[in-house]
Parts: sequence; C-alpha cells; structure tokens
Amino acid sequence: MQRPPIAIRPATAADRPLAAAILARAFIDDPALCFLFRDAADRPRRLARFFALITSIDATPELWTLAGDAGAPDAAVALWRPPGQWQTPLAAMLVQALPFIQVFGLSLRRALVMQGQLEAHHPSAPHWYLQFVGCVPERHGHGLGGAVIRARLAQCDADAMPAALETATPANIKIYEALGFAVTDTFRIKGGGPQFWSMWRDPR
Repeated sequence: MQRPPIAIRPATAADRPLAAAILARAFIDDPALCFLFRDAADRPRRLARFFALITSIDATPELWTLAGDAGAPDAAVALWRPPGQWQTPLAAMLVQALPFIQVFGLSLRRALVMQGQLEAHHPSAPHWYLQFVGCVPERHGHGLGGAVIRARLAQCDADAMPAALETATPANIKIYEALGFAVTDTFRIKGGGPQFWSMWRDPR
C-alpha cells in the first residue's frame, strides 16, 4: 500500500511549543536522556520542561523543519544550527541558568559532564549541526524523520557544506548512514553514561 505524501515545512517562532512536545515524546527512551533523567515515572515531565527550555533559547526556529502526513500534520521535527553556531551562546546559558537548574535538579552535574564531553569531541570545521531530530512514536516507520533531515541536507549539498550530529542510540547509526553520514568518533560519558557516536556527512 502506498504511503501518504509527506508534507514538509519550515518552522516559525509559534512552533516552539509544538517542536518541544514532539521531541519530549520522541526522546522518552533515548539513552542519553534516560541517563540524565533516571526516574522513568518522572521522565515525561522532565523531558517536557527540558525541550521547552531548549526550543525557547534557540534563536533560529526558522531553520527547523517539520514534517507530517495524513496521520498527523506535524509529527516530526529537526532542530538545525547553521555553520559556526553549533554551541549555545554563553549569554543565553547565563540568562537561563535558573531554569536549567530547575529542569535538571540533582542531574545537573551529569548534564554538565555530558555537555563538556560533547563539546570536546565536536568537530571544528564549519558545518550544519543536527542538534535534535525526533518523531512521535505512533508515526515511526513512515519516513517522517528522514524527510525532515533530507530537507536540510539538500541545502547542504547545494552550498557544499558538511553536516554533523551525535547519537547515543545504536539503532540510529544505520539510518544516518543511509543519509550519507559516517561515524568519525566514539566516546562514553563519564560516570556510567552512554556511548556516543559522532557522525559527519560531506556534501554530495
């Protein structure tokens, strides 16, 4: 049976709550966020607050991509950062210091260690950075996640610009490889954290 067509659109500032809600559901079993938010019963609430904070401090929601089909108009989202802007500005971090403390609570130290290691292993060459991508669980397997990624990769190819990402989910590696990414580094988060794979895609 033929799948329904996928509708792709750029996000707007008004889509911040929608993007946060999609990602909170998509990352419920993510190894990295399970390491940070260990209480499974409390994790949905923590993830909702975490992604609401992440989407609120990103200055460029128009660079995000949303995708959906007849089953759900907006069911997947990709948060991209442009070349030279993969890090959250220090000023934004300072302004949001209290909300970050409230989100992480006793997990704050683990979050800071993880962030430090991710930054230490991040490539320095200019690239588009896939910060987060997720799809609501009931639409898995419908091609929506790949669609929101490919939408930006087309621009990467047109501009001859690489792309980069990190994942802590082994099953995602084959998916990203099919999109042209290759593993360039692996590292494990200190303190019993998950393993991460750094991936890089040269433009086609």
